[in-house]
Amino acid sequence: MLNRRDFLKAGAAALAAGAVGVNFSTLAGASVKKTTIKVGYMPIVDHLTLIAHSRSQFNNVDLQPVKFSNWAEMSEAMRAGALEAIFSLTPMSLRLKQGGVPMKAVLLGHRNGSVIAVKTGDDIKKLEDLKGRTIAIPTRFSTHYILLRKILSDRGISLDQVKLIEMPPPETVQALSIGKIDAFIFAEPFGTQAEMQKVGRVLILTKDIWKDHICCILSVREDIIKNSPEAVQELVNNLVDTGRFIEKNPKEAAALSTKYLGQKPEVIEYVLNTPKDRVTYDNLIPTIEDFRATQDYMLKFGITNKEVDLNEYVDVSFARKAYKI
Repeated sequence: MLNRRDFLKAGAAALAAGAVGVNFSTLAGASVKKTTIKVGYMPIVDHLTLIAHSRSQFNNVDLQPVKFSNWAEMSEAMRAGALEAIFSLTPMSLRLKQGGVPMKAVLLGHRNGSVIAVKTGDDIKKLEDLKGRTIAIPTRFSTHYILLRKILSDRGISLDQVKLIEMPPPETVQALSIGKIDAFIFAEPFGTQAEMQKVGRVLILTKDIWKDHICCILSVREDIIKNSPEAVQELVNNLVDTGRFIEKNPKEAAALSTKYLGQKPEVIEYVLNTPKDRVTYDNLIPTIEDFRATQDYMLKFGITNKEVDLNEYVDVSFARKAYKI
């Protein structure tokens, strides 16, 4: 597994050696017969199926998870062609596609899985108490921003009645603890982490804002899909199988997660069990309807003013084959 620093060092070394188009799997000592797929991800439960890297056998793929600490850097790495695939926020992925990045969505990362968390105390008991407060979001190109706008609109609260601040996910719990923010809407495990550290509490689970919503998706570069479809299929197969494993074995999945998410296993286990549908991994087939709903909200809330051809972007064939349907 590569972290962002190792990833950048490897890239710099290759360029210094004049190795244009270098195969990172060769640098790592992996079999040159395998297709290298570097997958950008964040340390959140949305990307937990990447524990497949530790628990699955890959015959055609040299899977290299590359961890990032913020969405912007990961997005730029995909744009620059430094990654073969990316686990990314749906609106951000649609934006990359709009910008001409040649990629297709082949699998969901999860469904549900985020929370609105607020600082500890008795002054914020309901959503309406967030008027005049500072709320952290990952980025305006996120499902979290859509979810927040949706519930504010549903409750009759205008956007100018709250203050939004963009923040990398790993910084949120500390920001809440020192009073820099009053609340945040982010992927787990940060809401649970805030509760366990007694600096915050979960106010709303996003499954209760938009049931079974999609958030993060796996997009793969089109040249990899065209030239190595068997590698993409193997990757999708193993991620789907790992999704089933997570659902049936939350304790074991939580133990495997530490290497990738950097959280204590008990934090991840709590997220996976409390309640069971807080985040789910058993229906990862991407559908045009899911993406259209997200794109419609993007248009409604002014996140974009143009549409992606979803029939061209969403490739359901790998997921359907993985699920044998």
